[in-house]
Amino acid sequence: MAGVPWWVFTLIVLIFFSGYMSFKAMVAERKLEQQYAEKEGKIYMERMKKEREEREKRRQQIS
Repeated sequence: MAGVPWWVFTLIVLIFFSGYMSFKAMVAERKLEQQYAEKEGKIYMERMKKEREEREKRRQQIS
C-alpha cells in the first residue's frame, strides 16, 4: 500500500469511528426513550387505578 497516502487510511479509520459513535448514540437514545415511556406508563396506570378506586367509592356511597 505504498502508493496510498497516509491521510486516506486516517480518513477511513475516522469514518468507521464516526459510524461506531453514531451507533452508540442511537442505542443510548433508544434506552432513554424506553425509560421515558415506562415512566409515563406507570404514571398513567396509577392515575387509572385512582380513578377506578374513586368510582368504586362513589358506587358504594350511592348503594
